[in-house]
Amino acid sequence: MSIRVLCKQTIVLGVTGSIAAYKAVEIASRLVKAGAHVDVIMTEAATQLVAPLTFQAITHRPVTTDLFDPRGELGIDHVALAKRADLMAIAPITANTLAKLAQGLADNALTTTFLAVESPVIVAPAMESHMWLHPSTQRNLDTLQAWGTTVVEPESGHLASGAEGVGRLAEPVSIVDTIRFVLGRDGPLAGRHVAVTAGPTREAIDPVRYISNHSSGRMGYAVAEAVRDLGARVTLVSGPTALRAPAGVEFVAVTSTHEMRDAVLDVLPDVDAVVGAAAVTDYGPAVSSEQKIKKAEGGFSLELVHNPDILMDVKAWKEARERTHPIIIGFAAETENLIENAQNKLVRKRMDLIVANLVPATFGSDRSQATLIQVDQPVERLPSLTKTELADKLADRLVYLL
Repeated sequence: MSIRVLCKQTIVLGVTGSIAAYKAVEIASRLVKAGAHVDVIMTEAATQLVAPLTFQAITHRPVTTDLFDPRGELGIDHVALAKRADLMAIAPITANTLAKLAQGLADNALTTTFLAVESPVIVAPAMESHMWLHPSTQRNLDTLQAWGTTVVEPESGHLASGAEGVGRLAEPVSIVDTIRFVLGRDGPLAGRHVAVTAGPTREAIDPVRYISNHSSGRMGYAVAEAVRDLGARVTLVSGPTALRAPAGVEFVAVTSTHEMRDAVLDVLPDVDAVVGAAAVTDYGPAVSSEQKIKKAEGGFSLELVHNPDILMDVKAWKEARERTHPIIIGFAAETENLIENAQNKLVRKRMDLIVANLVPATFGSDRSQATLIQVDQPVERLPSLTKTELADKLADRLVYLL
């Protein structure tokens, strides 16, 4: 996880009396590991479900449970936490506390801090399906959103009552990801639109078989998160992966190379940069069978044809309109002659930057040993980095290029 947007930020984490309160422990842990200062405020009901000492052990900071505790910080200054908060997140938030916030009530440490805070606020509801869908709950959510509060909607699944339905607290990783998105909105890429491609593409042979590659999509998703954390509006065009769509990005799911090319061309008039991190399948079957091809005696021949070259199409689009944008960043996955092949690709497609990697070592791995190449610039060989760290470097380079 990128720590830059969270490092040294003060997050006030509110925890209310939902059975999902135990998940707030993981939220606090993820934030602390990313370098944030976390101040936890618990309602009385929440303390019946998770001990305040648990949060204190993780955050190494006192936990606030009582507005009137003379030993606590709020006993001296009842808006102290609100004053220093860079963001307030309430996860989980119950229907009861939602109603209090929407009505402006201030009857405990959490609701008082909410009224006093000037920083962005995120709420992540958790409750039974009928409570979530009740008109009063939805009206209260509308009120909070009209005030600028960001809502991380609950997920569907098994509920505490034993029923199945909507109301489960969103996963901690999704809530932390939303915190990153909100904190980064005013970053150096604010006002910029970046399109990122990620993952493999699949070319159908028949309804059950396809041609593809080993790409996990991690690099493209990491880039999407990194530029989002710097304030960019992001369109992520992704082939099939097992990854969660990052919070705050426009997510476009595709399967084939033609679908990916069309999705990228659709957004080109509005983007400032294209980062082509997808492992596009270069060839596809000349004809795809509508029925499963049956096994037969002897061999099987499959005629392959070239797929579109997406970044070449982006280059042609730019040249036809005599535009300097979008900035084009591409990737070169090579098994030999890494620098030479990458430089040829850089010039041929008129990219602004290319990231060269040896494969198959980087496919499916969380680490990459990349080389950055620009025209008329020294080749920059990077040390072994996680894909998140490499994505942060590329986001910084994009700030410079723009």
